[in-house]
Amino acid sequence: MTQLSVHPFDHEISQTELKQRLVSFAHEIGFDSCRVTACGFAPHAHEFRNWLGQGGHGEMSYMERGEEKRCDPQKVLPGARSIVVLAMNYFQGGHQGGGTPAATGRIARYAWGDDYHDLIQSKLDNIDEFLREFGGQQKCYVDTGPVLERDHAAEAGTGWHGKSTMLINERLGTWFFLAEVLTTLELPPDEPVPDRCGTCERCIKACPTGAITAPHRLDASRCISYLTIELKGSVPLALRPLIGDRIFGCDDCLAVCPWNRFAQVSRETAFLARPQTAGVPLRDYLSLSDEEFRLLFRNSPIKRIKRRGFLRNVCVALGNVGDSSDLAALERATADLEPLIAEHAKWAIQQIRFRHGISPSIGKKTGLIQNAPQSIESETVPRRIQNCYERDFVCKSQTSDSF
Repeated sequence: MTQLSVHPFDHEISQTELKQRLVSFAHEIGFDSCRVTACGFAPHAHEFRNWLGQGGHGEMSYMERGEEKRCDPQKVLPGARSIVVLAMNYFQGGHQGGGTPAATGRIARYAWGDDYHDLIQSKLDNIDEFLREFGGQQKCYVDTGPVLERDHAAEAGTGWHGKSTMLINERLGTWFFLAEVLTTLELPPDEPVPDRCGTCERCIKACPTGAITAPHRLDASRCISYLTIELKGSVPLALRPLIGDRIFGCDDCLAVCPWNRFAQVSRETAFLARPQTAGVPLRDYLSLSDEEFRLLFRNSPIKRIKRRGFLRNVCVALGNVGDSSDLAALERATADLEPLIAEHAKWAIQQIRFRHGISPSIGKKTGLIQNAPQSIESETVPRRIQNCYERDFVCKSQTSDSF
């Protein structure tokens, strides 16, 4: 067994002992799984290239730009010997809070709390520092780098490929984040685990848009997570009704997995649902300015799609689940300076009027539109959101941080 020279206060240790220390350290700083695979060509690189060629990635052109690196991690870090695959549980238990009779929207679990990219990246920096003590050079990624992470995670035995294309872990179910550390150190690899899905196809049947076209086959352009997050323009008309009340992502194929019965609540409190965004009536979001949006979703994954993308999603959800009480806010949104928001607000109004048999003139006759509150100070925005603004403004006045 190769011996590694380490910190001057340490004795030489074997690769096996180094791996044991690494796993212990990873758990100590908050990861729920730490496993290793050899740094080789991605097992499903050929299938990935075919998927790109068939346009399965929709408008995610960045996947094409990094195609070679995604298939061969040696092009990411020349000389890499091992890939350390880390997993972190984000299951919060229960449901995102509500308590309002007005229409509210569903947000994918992973976005209930703080942005996992920032939190996990800081922990990866610790892993990098740990391995540098042993002479390793590393590249670290959390869902952002040119790495086919689920392929390498399956090779490491972190889980197996579910028919939804998501990874499944027998302890964590489907509720976990992945991160990878490519290193020039050679570490003993772990064994893959067998596919334990059997004949189950609950995830395929649960998909609202039919995006899972066959076991292990995904048409991303139909996936609600893609439509509400990755897609920058208009949501296709035929798919809007299928989105329902989802305003950021979709958990349907994850939530139905039987392996989630073993899922435990995460020990990471940063992933807990934010009270200021739990159960907010959809129409109240339409009052948000750019600045207010940034404040409300500061340090949240939702900030990624910006106000234009988020309010587009809100309009689609209102078109699907809203009623006459939402028409005033939507009418104002038709005059939004962002054409994408205005377009989807007009569609939502048409949907609500058709669904409830409302004449286009009813709002004007009753004064519903003219007399509705107009500003962020109005009663249409719950006090808990205003409190969020006030806390952030106080913090901003006491520090030099910008948002």
